[in-house]
Amino acid sequence: MAQAEGAGHRPLATSRLELNLVRLLCRCESMAAEKREPNEWRLEKYVGALEDMLQALKIQASKPASEVISEYSRKVDFLKGMLQAEKLTSSSEKALANQFLAPGRVPTTARERVPATKTVHLQSRARYTSEMRSELLGTESPGELEVDVRKRTAKGPRPADEKHSASELDLVLQRHQGLQEKLAEEMLGLARSLKTNTLAAQSVIKKDNQTLSHSLKMADQNLEKLKIESERLEQHAQKSVNWLLWAMLIVVCFVFISMILFIRIMPRLK
Repeated sequence: MAQAEGAGHRPLATSRLELNLVRLLCRCESMAAEKREPNEWRLEKYVGALEDMLQALKIQASKPASEVISEYSRKVDFLKGMLQAEKLTSSSEKALANQFLAPGRVPTTARERVPATKTVHLQSRARYTSEMRSELLGTESPGELEVDVRKRTAKGPRPADEKHSASELDLVLQRHQGLQEKLAEEMLGLARSLKTNTLAAQSVIKKDNQTLSHSLKMADQNLEKLKIESERLEQHAQKSVNWLLWAMLIVVCFVFISMILFIRIMPRLK
């Protein structure tokens, strides 16, 4: 029964290590869904233990299917990314980091209809959006703003409150416009940097292509010269052999004729 609930999308956990990993994963998902104190450290330690257990599960002989391991890795990476996003300073950075997180696709336990990591993802997104709205409207939390609005509504509209509301609205619009301009400047800077890097890479590739073409051209020229010199050397060697052969024939003929003359002259002298 415990194994069936722990595996979620699998009917039976194949090893004790996987069963412990599923139990700890369920515990981490429930802790992530709850409201935690700023100095809470257990969840981070649990996620570190999940990473170690996942690595051990990957090298285990009786490891589960690759799809199951991929789902475990997806959920562990989501929890790790969520903790890293919570350490950021501004709510806009947290919301941006939260958008890049990928929750699990399959429920961890059989009792879940929706993956717990997906629920945590939606909760954190709503929380960061509320924090961004609070930063834009002022330093008050959403609950304090609601109480303040109710008090103002109960007291009735006053000219001073209307002026104050108009000034607050102008301030919010200015902050929002400033954030948009800052974001536009950052995107423009990134685009310029990307364009500069692309042009530099294109210039380097073009120079490398020119150098390679020049080297290939020089190699072809050297090969042609080598062929010409080889042919000339071969012709020169053939000519040298022909002249030496004719010289040897002439010497042999001269020696033969000299011997005949010597033989004929010697008896007459006697």
